[in-house]
This record gives sequence, C-alpha cells and structure tokens, in this order.
Amino acid sequence: MIPERVFQQILCLGDGWKVATVEYEEAARRVEIRVEETPKLWPHEKCPKCGRQPVGGYDHVPERTWRHLNVCQLGAVIRCALPRGQCKTCGHVYQVKAPWEGLSKHFTQEFEGFALTLMREMPVKKAGQILGETDQRMWRMLMAHVWTAYRESSMEEVVWIGADEMNRRKGHNYLTVFADLVARRVLFATEGKDAGTWQAFVDELVKHNGHPKAIRQAAIDMSPAYIRGVTDNLGNAAIVFDKYHVVCQVNEGVEEVRRLESRGDPQAREQLAKTQWIWRKNPENWTEKEGRRWEQLGVEHLATGLAFQMRLVLQDIYQGEQPSQVWQRFQDWCQWIGDNAAQGASDLLEPMVKVADMVEKHLEGILAHWKKGLTTAFLEGLNSLFSATKRKARGYRSTEYLITMLYFVAGKLRIPCY
Repeated sequence: MIPERVFQQILCLGDGWKVATVEYEEAARRVEIRVEETPKLWPHEKCPKCGRQPVGGYDHVPERTWRHLNVCQLGAVIRCALPRGQCKTCGHVYQVKAPWEGLSKHFTQEFEGFALTLMREMPVKKAGQILGETDQRMWRMLMAHVWTAYRESSMEEVVWIGADEMNRRKGHNYLTVFADLVARRVLFATEGKDAGTWQAFVDELVKHNGHPKAIRQAAIDMSPAYIRGVTDNLGNAAIVFDKYHVVCQVNEGVEEVRRLESRGDPQAREQLAKTQWIWRKNPENWTEKEGRRWEQLGVEHLATGLAFQMRLVLQDIYQGEQPSQVWQRFQDWCQWIGDNAAQGASDLLEPMVKVADMVEKHLEGILAHWKKGLTTAFLEGLNSLFSATKRKARGYRSTEYLITMLYFVAGKLRIPCY
C-alpha cells in the first residue's frame, strides 16, 4: 500500500478521496492511478442548484481518465468513476467535480499548467510532441484557458489605447489589434482594418466594464478608416499620430525617390546600384563597407541624397522637447521640401512632397505625440514578437487560432485560471 499512500499525498486529495490502486502497465509504459470517493466527501458537498446541504451519494458515471504529469519518465493517468450526488432538500442530481480536473476535462490541473508553460515558449504542435499529445487536444486546452480568462478580464481602467493592423498571412488579410498603452497589454483583436473594427472594439470594451467615453487618447496611424473610427466611436479621445508611422512614411518616400531616379537616369542607376540598405539606415548604423560606399556616391548630385537628408532632419525634429518649438520646425521642414521641389526636381521629389502634405494635414495629431507622451512602440514590438511566433508555428489554421495565441502571449491574462 506504500504507492497508494505516496500518490495520495502527491495528488493532495484530502479526506474526500482516496487512491485505491496504483498499477504499472509495462506495454504502454504508464502508471494508472485509480481514485475513489470516501464517505467524508458528502458532508462538505453543497447542492450547485440551491446551495444547501445535506447531499448524499446517488450513483456513479462511467469511468473516465485524466492525463497527469509523468512519473519517473512514465506516463501517468488518473482513473475514476465520478460519483453523482443528490440534494436532500430540492432533489437535484448532479455530477461531483473531480478536484484534480483541469479546465479542458481531459487533463489534470498540474498537467495543464506544465503544458501551458511549454506552449508559451514553442509551437503548440511541438509542445504536444514533447508531451505525447495531439495538437488538437493541446489547442482545445489552450483555448479553454485563454477564452475563460479573457471573459473574466476587466477593461474598467483603460484610458489610453493604441490600434494597429497586423498581417494575418500573405495577401490582404489583416487583423486590427487594440492595446492598452498604459498596462501594455492586448485588449481586443478582430478581422479587418476598416472603421467597423472600432465599433466592434467599443462593444467588447463595454462587455468588460469599460466605457468609450473614458478613453482620452488614441494612438493610431494615418489611415482614414482609423481616424473615422476614433471620431465616430470615441468622442472624448484625442488622436495621436505616433513617431513610428510618420518616420515610416518618410522612409517610403525616400525609397520611392530612389526608384524614380534609378529608372529615369542611366548614370544615376549606376550610382544607386546596391545602395538600398544605405538609405534605410541611419548613418551611425552603417557597416564599414556601407560607409565607404557612401563616400563614393557623390550624393550632392542625387535627388535620393537630398530626400535622405530630409528624412534625417525630420528625425532630428523628434529630438525636440517643446511642442511650440517642434511645430515651427515641422512647418520649416515642409516649406524646405516645397522649395526644393519647385527648383526643377519636382518629378523626382514628388514622393517627398506628398509626405510633406501629409504632415501638414495631420500636424495637430503629430504634435499630440509631445503633449500626450503616447507611443505605439508596444504594438510595433508586438508585431515583431508575433511574426516570430507565426514563423515558429508555420501559420495558424484560422483567425480564431491566431487571436487566441495573441491573447495568450500578450493579453496579460490570468492563466491558468482555476
């Protein structure tokens, strides 16, 4: 009886349950732990319908098994024919819940806790291979915990939010991800990147005790759909255009100038050959080889070189601390681009002119970056994190799987939730 006493203590069953037998199946290389209830179970039971006592034993359901943590590198399962109790007051008959049962019904709580730890660090399928379980059962377990914890999560204190699109797979398949920029956690994700995603977010916010009028700032990119989504659904929120998105627009402008110049002038094409990474980096990040290539370019004769200088100046504007100072510098920057475009290089600098027009049009939201101190850096970092996760998993079967993993790794949910 020593094994039974050992497992009785390991499983922390208390007085209401006992380990009846422990058997080793050599062919399956696993240990089977058979558990039964004791008479001491019933004095502690309350009817789930009326909440009263006493409750007595009624009958037993067919025997079930639960996968437990390995024992000495051997698989372990718990077997039990769970009892059903009957309330002496209202007559309600119900099945007693096993104290070791996890949320997904097929595993014990300890096994689920270990499996969830593995799934944070590796693809679900790989974790299943290590544990000897199918990825379908592992996904069911993960979804049970994530969605239970998500339903219980609160958005009551959310006041600063950020929203950004995330590529689901190749092609135009996007999610819009909403995050709490104070708590740095994902709040909600849904398919699409149109204004309707904001209404879906507000509906979810209300379900979790939040309120759209409590949102004071919203950090977004310059998508017209996102701007409309904020103004239509979050009436008290100030729009903040993050530095990352502004600089990205300027980077794209420089790249477009380089393409135009390479296509239009054979000499410029020769000069600009194999230089695309030089224009995408800051000078301090150039390699030694890229630095030597820069010295050979003769950038004073290239429109791409001028566009690159425009990008560096804009980045320098973001080093300013006072909104009043940076407002004037943005105005001067836009004027500088317009003046250069008017001096004979208008076709090549047209992409930079479009960027300057965009900055002027959205200057109030850009300046809010200094007033509010908001940034979507968390969301941009999340994109990198989740892209790595997608690569490890080689894609997800559906949007539901993708969103589940997003909440799991970045939602700061209480998991496991028992």
